[in-house]
Amino acid sequence: MHFSFGQEFRQEQKQVLSQRMIQAMEILQLTTLQLEERINQELENNPLLELSTELRENVPETEGGEPPEPVSDFEVEPITAIGTSSDSREDFQTADDFAAAYTDTIDELPARSQNWLEDDAERRNDAFANIPSPSQTLQDYLIEQLGWFDLSPELREMTERIINNLDQNGYFTMQWEEFLGAKRPENEQKTAAEAIRIVRRLDPPGVGATNLRDCLMLQLTSETPYQDILRVLILDHLENIQHNRLPLIVKTTGFELVTLQSAIAELRRLNPRPGAAFAEKAAPSVMPDLAVEKNDDGQYIVHILDGRSQNLSINADYRDMARKKETDKDTRHYLKRNIGSAQWLIEAIEQRRATLTKVGQAIVDHQVDFFEIGQHALKPLKMQQIADLVGIHVTTVSRACDEKWMLTPQGIYPLKRFFSGAISASDGGDTIAQDAVMIKLREIIDKENKSKPFSDEELVRELVAAGIKIARRTVVKYRQSMEIPSSRERKEWG
Repeated sequence: MHFSFGQEFRQEQKQVLSQRMIQAMEILQLTTLQLEERINQELENNPLLELSTELRENVPETEGGEPPEPVSDFEVEPITAIGTSSDSREDFQTADDFAAAYTDTIDELPARSQNWLEDDAERRNDAFANIPSPSQTLQDYLIEQLGWFDLSPELREMTERIINNLDQNGYFTMQWEEFLGAKRPENEQKTAAEAIRIVRRLDPPGVGATNLRDCLMLQLTSETPYQDILRVLILDHLENIQHNRLPLIVKTTGFELVTLQSAIAELRRLNPRPGAAFAEKAAPSVMPDLAVEKNDDGQYIVHILDGRSQNLSINADYRDMARKKETDKDTRHYLKRNIGSAQWLIEAIEQRRATLTKVGQAIVDHQVDFFEIGQHALKPLKMQQIADLVGIHVTTVSRACDEKWMLTPQGIYPLKRFFSGAISASDGGDTIAQDAVMIKLREIIDKENKSKPFSDEELVRELVAAGIKIARRTVVKYRQSMEIPSSRERKEWG
């Protein structure tokens, strides 16, 4: 090993991502909703960028004043291209100092047309109208019921304290030492014991329980059918019921099978999580980023649903100001920098549109049978195949498909839904998509004789008979991923 403090020349290669490449990759990964937010942010930050009511046909002029090429013919850097950038360093500097010194020179906000203002107001009103009202919590519901009781201030305070410490299922799982503290007076222990009894009397039945058995027992009343049998099942045989071991329960308890099955049916009517109904269940909002339509020639064509992004342009007045020689140097520098920033954004959006269109069309062309027939016709597909077809890197395909949704004749699906591994056909023919295998597996299980359900080995034979070559461990993995129980647990005793 040689150490030296001298100077030496060395030639090496480095991969450097330019600012433009980073921005293009960020824009590509955005969903339609995120892109809308990004555009609104840029409109607020860049006074030269504006949103017109007419579709933009051309990319804005360059900083030097030369007319640009049309968008459709505009060549942009590939998203996966890695290399040094020749862009000027001044394009990446901020305008904070200039804005502070010349606050009266440049308007802070871009010009807005009347149509844009009306559309923006309508969007805001729709957004406020679609905000769900806050739902009532379990704690609020329980505390309201305390008005039915004549409670002392100390007892009510302790009862509310217990209510506020219930978990999302309505259980009170804290230990008394933790809840009351190590040094707890005897009168406080009596108050807590009385408070928990009050909570366990509230609606919904089962709140205040310490575990599942306690919760189910709290829901039994004198009017509950088979209450005596249910007490035995809840206390001693929940695990046997879970694994469908009815003969063992019959042997242990002496209950008749028909009576036992009726009691288990009543047991399933009880609520194991009484507080879960109050949990806020906000359905995620999904806006498709692409749409597939069938044209007159019977071909499926992909369209990009990118909202207002096509209407972005650079303010002509500011652009003219940047060209004039009488404009002072600092102002021209500020304008050119913002023109460059706006043009980069527009080009990145154009590149996003082009990449999504190519990737989406390649997916649709490969999965035509899916759109014609349905999910069981899904073909095996890897992202590398789409990358090879489109001529981009596989990571670019992954970014393009990440959290993107496609509106199809079969419904709305995430783009990644169309990618699936392959399973060999039993006759040596074409491979079959894993998703199609899982759909076939569920069909076989749904049609089986429930009094003698298929074992995993028998499921393998059924799939082979259907033309699908698959290992037993794969069947087990697919069955578990679909939350299908084993053959013992699926068996219906009679």
